[in-house]
Parts: sequence; structure tokens; C-alpha cells
Amino acid sequence: MRFGSVPLAEAEGAILAHRIDTPQGVIAKGKLLGPEDLARLAAAGRTEVIVARPDPGELGEDAAAARLAAALAPDPAALGLRLTGAATGRVNLYATGPGLLLVDVPRIHALNAVHPMITLATLAPFARVEARSMLATAKIIAYAVPEAALARACAQAAGALRVAAPVIRRATLIETTLSDEAPAPKGREALATRLRRLGAGLEARVLVPHRAEPLAAALAQATGEVIFILTASATSDPADVGPAALIAAGGRLIRFGMPVDPGNLLFLGDLNGRPVIGLPGCARSPALNGADWVLERVICGQTVGADDIAAMGVGGLLKEIAARGRLREAPDAPPE
Repeated sequence: MRFGSVPLAEAEGAILAHRIDTPQGVIAKGKLLGPEDLARLAAAGRTEVIVARPDPGELGEDAAAARLAAALAPDPAALGLRLTGAATGRVNLYATGPGLLLVDVPRIHALNAVHPMITLATLAPFARVEARSMLATAKIIAYAVPEAALARACAQAAGALRVAAPVIRRATLIETTLSDEAPAPKGREALATRLRRLGAGLEARVLVPHRAEPLAAALAQATGEVIFILTASATSDPADVGPAALIAAGGRLIRFGMPVDPGNLLFLGDLNGRPVIGLPGCARSPALNGADWVLERVICGQTVGADDIAAMGVGGLLKEIAARGRLREAPDAPPE
């Protein structure tokens, strides 16, 4: 692409690089200059103008952005996506419903490495989205890009983005108690809010004493597609009440503990093909914690194993909850 200042007489058919104010109004950047535009510029005292001219084999910014977006989402509805029209070299991609954004990270990296003027920016992998959430933007930075480079970028784009919709609709929450009094409802309410954002709901409340035997019995009777456990006392070992009850009910423990803070004390298991999530105490708060990352993947049908949880540590230092104080900060070391 040729770019630079040219005499006004040579600017017809070129792309205006920067907006210009004239007595008759603004001529916007990106405008393909015609005779009327040149007359207005001359009347405004301009003798030259900065323009861009695509070379043979180059494609204009809007057409290029539209082609890249089409490669990303050849069937947008099937991928849970909606595409805007191309404007100023940009096409935005939105979610059509709730779910998680699935990103093929190597493909996106490869796409963005093809040519610096061909770009795609996305939300983070596994970002929870809602209908009308903006997921990504395909942006052609220059006024035109080589078609050969665009073709290579489009080849990388295929299959790189989709929204995983929720597949679980019913959940059971079992809460344990240390006394005859029912626990405050805030934990259940916080979980209900998390599930509601993904179109799922809680079944009737289940309360049992904080012992492995009654908890195991409740697990065996649970009817939800996913089972949550919120214990009155934090789980502090794989042999503690929650994991022990899961094993006693015939289930298996997949992982206890996660490298996410808040959320360290989560445990994940399976009971006859149904996921079981032992919630950390911080899940009683609506603030983001490690349980959100596991819960959202499970509700949206994504496999979560021990290795997946282990990989959550990078980025797993979440925003501190003000009410907890500065619990991570160690006391000052004694003077030597």
C-alpha cells in the first residue's frame, strides 16, 4: 500500500488518511475521495492531502475484516455467535446467549502472527458470557492488507472461537450444620445467583449434620445433574467430612485443593457420572473465587480434571475481598 502526501490533483480515487474539516463539513478519514471532495478541499485552501492507495493484490479494510470474521464464524448461530457488519476495518463478535467462551489459543496466536495489520482480540479463554456480551473484535489496522496474508490468517481463524452453552439445568446443594439451627441462607443464595446466570436452578434445600454418614446418605439421594456440598466447617484434608462422605456414597475424589485464592479449599469429585463440587467457604460471597471457574465449566459441559484445576494457578490470584482484611500479608519479620 502506498501512503503519504500527494498534490490535490492526484488524490482522486485515493483513501483519505485523516479527517479534514471544511466550511461545508467534515470529510471523514477512510473516505474514498471523489471530485466533489477535492473541490471542497480546494475551496478550503488545501493543495495537498495525505492518502492511502492499495496496491494490486491488496484488499480494503472493511472487506478484509468481513472475510476474517466469516472465517472465524462460517455458521455464527451454530457457534453461539453474532457478527456485526464491517466498519472502519472492524467486525465485532457477540454472544447470542449465556455460556463460556472457548478459545483455541495457538490458532489465535498464529493468526495474529501472520501480518501486523491483521488482528483479532478476544476475551480470556473460559470467560463467562451472556447474551450480547462482546467476545472478540477482528480489526484490520491499515486501510488495506495483502490478500495472500489475509488468506493465511483466515486459515488459522477457522474453528478458533465458540461459545459453550450450558448443558446442566438442575443442581442439588447439600449443606451441613453443626447445630439444630439452619445456616444463614447467604451461601445458597450466592450459589443460586451463579447458577441463574447460566440458566440453571437449585432443587429443594438439603440440610444434614456435619458428619460423613448423613452427608453420604444425602449424596446418594440427590437428584440434581450436579451436586454441590457446602460444609459448616471448612474442608481441610482429603479425609475430611465432605470428601469422606463422597467416597462412602460410592463416588471418587478427583482433586482436593486448587491454586486459586480465594478458593483454595474446593474439592471436585464424581458420583456415578455426576460431578460433585465441594464449595470453599468463600463461595458464600458473590465475589469471584475459584469455585466460579470450576462451576462454570461443569455447567457448560466442559471436562474438568485434576490437571485442569492445577493449571488455574496462573491468573489464579484473584482480587482480595476487602472484608477479609489483608490475610495473605505475613507479619513483619522480627528484627535480627
